[in-house]
Amino acid sequence: MDSIAPVSQLLLHILIHLHSSSLLLCNSVDNTNLLTQVYNIMTFVLFFLCVDTMYSRSPWGDLSFLSLVSFLLLLPAPSCHGGKVLVFPVDGSHWVNMKVLIEELHARGHTITVVRPSTSWYITEKSPLYTSITIKEKDNLYSYIETFLQNQLKAQREGISLLKFFQLTKEFLSMIEEAHILGCEMLARIFDDKELMKGLQDAQYDMMLTDPNLAGGLLMAHYLKLPVVLNARWITSGEGHFAIAPSPLSYIPVTGSGFTDKMTFVQRVQNMLHYSIIVYQQRFVVGPIYDAICAKYFEGGCDIISLIQEADIWLMRSDFVFDFPRPTMPNVVYMGGFQCKPAQPLPPDLEEFVQSAGEHGVIVMSLGTLVNALPVDITDQIASVFAKLPQKVIWRHRGKRPSTLGNNTLLVDWMPQKDLLGHPQTRAFVAHGGTNGVQEAIYHGTPVLGIPLFFDQYDNLLRLQERGAAKILELAMFNGPNFQQALNQVLTHAPYRENMQRLSRLHRDQPIKPMDKALFWLEFVMRHKGASHLRTSANRMPWYSYHSVDVLLLLLAAGGGVLLFTGLLIRILWRTCRKNRNKTKQH
Repeated sequence: MDSIAPVSQLLLHILIHLHSSSLLLCNSVDNTNLLTQVYNIMTFVLFFLCVDTMYSRSPWGDLSFLSLVSFLLLLPAPSCHGGKVLVFPVDGSHWVNMKVLIEELHARGHTITVVRPSTSWYITEKSPLYTSITIKEKDNLYSYIETFLQNQLKAQREGISLLKFFQLTKEFLSMIEEAHILGCEMLARIFDDKELMKGLQDAQYDMMLTDPNLAGGLLMAHYLKLPVVLNARWITSGEGHFAIAPSPLSYIPVTGSGFTDKMTFVQRVQNMLHYSIIVYQQRFVVGPIYDAICAKYFEGGCDIISLIQEADIWLMRSDFVFDFPRPTMPNVVYMGGFQCKPAQPLPPDLEEFVQSAGEHGVIVMSLGTLVNALPVDITDQIASVFAKLPQKVIWRHRGKRPSTLGNNTLLVDWMPQKDLLGHPQTRAFVAHGGTNGVQEAIYHGTPVLGIPLFFDQYDNLLRLQERGAAKILELAMFNGPNFQQALNQVLTHAPYRENMQRLSRLHRDQPIKPMDKALFWLEFVMRHKGASHLRTSANRMPWYSYHSVDVLLLLLAAGGGVLLFTGLLIRILWRTCRKNRNKTKQH
């Protein structure tokens, strides 16, 4: 029985340590329950050992030890403490991605606070997932975006001349400027509300989770001195990698250029011109808007690009199954397709419609959340082509009902897109090329006929087309016969489905699921108060040091000095030898 005493002492030490230590962030609710069960079992075993030891020796020998164990039995089991996360999201489709992360963080016991404008399109004020802080706003971007999109669609159909290109670029920059102005006005209201700011400081958040497409969250994190995790693909002026990683323009296409990583000389020139627009946008359109906020609320000012570069972790909504290979950084975590899940059963009425297609299967069509309706003549042509097909069609459409709609086509305001794409009856996905839809198509292995409308959609679809998994039909070339031909190609040519299913296998063959990877790094930042050890010092270097221009100038100067010295020495020696030879001849 003497050997039991050390075991009892060890168990007691572990139990006391469990109670005295603060276990930040159990990985899930299940882990919290597991910890409680382990604690209860260990306490019971320790109590049994002590009773056994006491009766084996003397009635009072281990009474004090037993009393301590009895006291532990009366204490509640230790609990895991979730983190406190402040979220500053971007509205629209960006919120769809952010909400997926919020759902998972909430399920793991974390407390979420979301900062939202009162004019938000998608971010609801009340939610079981989070507590919201609503900032009163008078305006939102919807009208600006709708006007720009209609002009963009019209220009694509009519053809984009050089003059029209510059006009659309000007409109785009104006829309971007307005978005950042509205964001900064909202941020100023927050900073001016002393009571709100005191509440945010007293809350002692563990982390800021934000989307850098608009930089309000970065400035708020800087004010509150919080570590930052970016749910990113885009920053204030383009694709995020260009701000933090080496990005040679010789093989890395700028978003909007419409190029692959295999560019001709002319394409590389055009790629450089597209990049110059991004630089102009940041320095002369976006930058000054945030400079005013920095000058007013931060002593010594701040620089928005520097704040972007100083983020602890980048959760990049991409991966190299989808994107072209490129240089990256240690604090970039690729979670492309993190929102994708196995298909769930369809609602009974939708399942009945899908099964009625028989061996021909179904086609799914959706053009995203920003376009409520295509021009009537286009929707009529699309409906006419669908009516001729043996397949059934499920079409997410909010505009006027097409006059040529066939009996095989079901119009819906909303549909469970990921469940339809994962259904074995689905044969093709007609899509606009948004990031979410493209990644869901990859996950489920469904070939795509892409009709890009604006922003990054053409570039997204181009990546699939390069891999033989999609076909692009631009609006400039759109008509009934072209649409029918392109759709038949995707439906009947086996390589489209085979290539997409290969991408699906590659995407799924990962040691850690994208969502689990993202959650690990979110909790890593909360546990360690940041991840500064993963940030490169390159971002703190001036451009001439980063590109070693100063070193090259020094080496060139040194080399030139050596050559000059050597030349002078040779000249002196030559003159000396020549003088000596002349003297010899005279003698």
